[in-house]
Amino acid sequence: MRPLLRRLSVVALLSVAAVPLLAHDMFLRLEQFFVTPNSTVNVRLFNGTFILSENSIAPDRLADIAVVSPAGRAKLDVAQWNAAGDTSVFPMRTGAAGTYVVGVSTKPRVLEMSGTDFNAYLRSDGIPDELAARRAQKRLNDRAKERYQKHVKALVQVGTITSDDFATVLGYPAELVPLQNPYALKIGATLDIRILVDGKPAANQFVQYGGLSASNGRVAQRNARSDAAGQVHIPLNRAGTYYVKFIAMTRLSNDAEANHSSKWGSLTFAVK
Repeated sequence: MRPLLRRLSVVALLSVAAVPLLAHDMFLRLEQFFVTPNSTVNVRLFNGTFILSENSIAPDRLADIAVVSPAGRAKLDVAQWNAAGDTSVFPMRTGAAGTYVVGVSTKPRVLEMSGTDFNAYLRSDGIPDELAARRAQKRLNDRAKERYQKHVKALVQVGTITSDDFATVLGYPAELVPLQNPYALKIGATLDIRILVDGKPAANQFVQYGGLSASNGRVAQRNARSDAAGQVHIPLNRAGTYYVKFIAMTRLSNDAEANHSSKWGSLTFAVK
């Protein structure tokens, strides 16, 4: 029995080691991305992956909750924020037909990690440039104190009339701004998105995109880079839900609290 138990223990440990690190992304996922005017739809904040939310976000971490509609930009009351369970939820009341923008911005936080954990996080969450720099500069064993903040957006089509509100810049430190309205495009088109960091176009930014098919099947994540104008080009080759995300990371010097800063941005929308 003892050799058997030892073998089972080894198998169990190997199984745990083989489980990939969970990502720490943040996305807005609505119950529906196509809704009727003058109705209420629940907006869900996934904190983890696009498939699974690991934990909810407390209201005191919020810097902004915004909805842009044909009536203008409105800031939602934080009292409507429900952080029970592992997924944050808040209701959005629609008005006139148009393409709405929903945005959530969180306040900065600092997280400290060992060199090994930081390297694994850079690899799993899509920050290859900093990982390559650490390897080249022989900093792979250095501990990291990262100041991170996350800024997420979703586009919602209300009714059948599209509007130019989709292109609204919310002014978040990390932001994806579509240059065309995805709800006015057809399958087979390409959506151009401008990547902004601190309000300026970010060239050569590493970007990832994926989502769910129309039947809710997982779509494999793909990688891209923004061009010299800070634009990334996303093929709309299927029906379903899309996400586009990036993490802009910089090294800090002369900062008593952190030695890295990361600004996360994501955008979600749907295509019929």
